[in-house]
Amino acid sequence: MPDSPAPSNYRTRLYERYGATVQGAPNVFDEVAARRWGRAYDWYLRGWLPAARDARIVDLACGYGRLLHFFRERGYRDVVGVDISPDQVQRARQVVSEVHEANVFDFLDAPPSNFDLITAFDLIEHLSKDEALHLLAACATALSPGGRLVLQTPNADSPFGMAIRYGDLTHEICFTPNALARLLAMHGFGEIEVREVGPVPWGYSLASTGRWGIWQVIRAGMRLWNLAETGRASHGICTRNFLIAGIKGRS
Repeated sequence: MPDSPAPSNYRTRLYERYGATVQGAPNVFDEVAARRWGRAYDWYLRGWLPAARDARIVDLACGYGRLLHFFRERGYRDVVGVDISPDQVQRARQVVSEVHEANVFDFLDAPPSNFDLITAFDLIEHLSKDEALHLLAACATALSPGGRLVLQTPNADSPFGMAIRYGDLTHEICFTPNALARLLAMHGFGEIEVREVGPVPWGYSLASTGRWGIWQVIRAGMRLWNLAETGRASHGICTRNFLIAGIKGRS
């Protein structure tokens, strides 16, 4: 019988080539696909982006750079990416030059940087509970007063949330919007707002507008289900992923 493999850190093994093996990211950055993706995020991030184009922005766990491309295309000049995966960093540097290959905690725990916007899409679910709290505290420290944190993560309230939660071996935890909003408030964030990541009602495509109409009917049914079962109205965030934003130091 062959010997069992030596114990190893699964993160080290999977993140080394995470872009290629887990995400199937292209070796050459696809600007056409990134622009199409970005049109939806014009809607999702409406009102959350800094007005000044010289605002300091960092995208944590930037992956192969779609959000960096989004910011660059909209005229933001001071944009930084951070990712622990070497092959993701290599891809993201095709978009902006300043992409750090680093653990996000090492990056955030360095001397205060005073960012105006910190984004962390599809990151917090990869962390342990202690690490998740560390992330929120470190982001609060690294933001300027009035700066905004925006997270995207799988939605434990969605009927399909667990499919996302367990669709990646590196996922550790999953949040409901209410649970994550409370954690943001505990770390000094205010004006907390949660949004669905679903069909875009207008400005994206005719098909998306049609899907948005159908989605309203489906979401109303899920809210009615919750009301019938619990006697309480739900917050109405039912998509598989959700976005949540909070501003440092505003209650």
